[in-house]
Amino acid sequence: MALLDEALLLEVASTERLWGGRARLLSLIRQHRPGFCGHAEPAETAAAQKAPAPERPGPGPGAEKDRDKDAGRLPQPPGGDPALAQGATAFEALALLRLAQADPPHRPPRRLPHDLPLRTLAALRPHAASLERMGCRTLGALRALPRAGVARRFGADVLRALDQAFGDVPHPLPWIELPERFSLSAELPALAESAGTLLWSANRLLGVLHGWLQARQQGVLALELAWRHDLRRIDGVDLPAQQSLTVRTAEPTQDLAHLRRLLAEHLGRQRLAAPVNQITLSGTETRPWAEASASLLPPSPEDARRAQGEPWHQWVERVSARLGAQQVEVAVLQADHRPECMLRWEPAAGQSAPVQGPATVRSPRARSGGGATTTAGAGRADDGRATGSARHDGGAGSAGSVSTASHRDPRPAAVAADAALWPGWLLRPPQRLALQGSRPLWHGPLRLLAGPHRFDGGWWDASQHLERRDYFVAHNDTVGTVWIFRQWAGTREAGRHEWFLHGVFG
Repeated sequence: MALLDEALLLEVASTERLWGGRARLLSLIRQHRPGFCGHAEPAETAAAQKAPAPERPGPGPGAEKDRDKDAGRLPQPPGGDPALAQGATAFEALALLRLAQADPPHRPPRRLPHDLPLRTLAALRPHAASLERMGCRTLGALRALPRAGVARRFGADVLRALDQAFGDVPHPLPWIELPERFSLSAELPALAESAGTLLWSANRLLGVLHGWLQARQQGVLALELAWRHDLRRIDGVDLPAQQSLTVRTAEPTQDLAHLRRLLAEHLGRQRLAAPVNQITLSGTETRPWAEASASLLPPSPEDARRAQGEPWHQWVERVSARLGAQQVEVAVLQADHRPECMLRWEPAAGQSAPVQGPATVRSPRARSGGGATTTAGAGRADDGRATGSARHDGGAGSAGSVSTASHRDPRPAAVAADAALWPGWLLRPPQRLALQGSRPLWHGPLRLLAGPHRFDGGWWDASQHLERRDYFVAHNDTVGTVWIFRQWAGTREAGRHEWFLHGVFG
């Protein structure tokens, strides 16, 4: 791919089979750019397409009168501009494109490139009038003239361009090389007053980013959208030159629709400090892209249903962008068998591992440290590693906050034999119980049903003292079944201990 004058040149001879043949390649080009509509000739190896330009290229007005009678007018096709042409060489394809882009368009000549008009070759345009007065109007007629005389009168560049058009000498071109890092700016057609209006122009840049990712075989992990303010000062207050936002994904992706949704969610929460006249999209972090292999077997109904749904990590990223990263959290297991330390809650959007388990809702009160907390299926393996998998903080649910349970280890975790005796709801912090003699009280005396279950640890945590607890399952008719523990103060021989309520069974 190279830029040649006002056209974009594609060398396709070596890649036709990759795309399924020339007809298939042309169909793909027209499909991705519906405005393309041109003719095709056999045995051509180069394709030229019209590149955006401020002026419409084409032959000068004098050449229209002197065209060969063989080159009749080409009717305008219904599909749009004939902005695609093919040729055996780069200059031949460019000449055919210029004929198709002329006003009115002309049919290609019968013999190529012999019957192409002189003005279709940029190197010959300065000398076209002189050559036409000599009766030389086509490339073939110019080629028939003595080469020494042509070089002496018009210069060696004319002969070189003529030989390149006929394919007699190589035509080196500066092929376009994609940059290592994607960054593209675009001027807005009108000043943008709100962040939402930036999305239309950002969509165009996302399309270019998608092509860059495919060509580089990369997937994007983070991209930045920056916008430049048209004003530097409002009401005596200095404004920053630009603002920006960063969009991150848990996994490398080339999914243009997903990136567009994430960008729309982030822009919906932005407020512009001033009208915007320019935006810049940059890919700040990319990773090699591994395309998933298609199955040789026909898809099952279950596979078809799964393909219709939204991948879990994309749903998490979209909801995190809408509600805020701190409002969508995932439970990460910790190597700590203390019930209140088994799980740590982290923003779900930053987790690359697939999230498993049912979605639950966290209340604002629980995030601030009060209320009850659920540990579903929590247990302790033989090595002391926590095996819990879900939590639900009690209190009134919040529609703006979602928590999900995560298990980083794909292997099934070992479950302690007494895990069934663990409660579904934990109190944070544990509530101290009154005593009647040595018997704990909570809305009446509690009767111990099972236990003790010893938890002795915390020595590795410098912020907390060593904790030694004996857990029991207790019950009375008023509160039902609860989970309490006896915490020893000092040595057990001293006999000093306190009772705490730590969990409630559902």
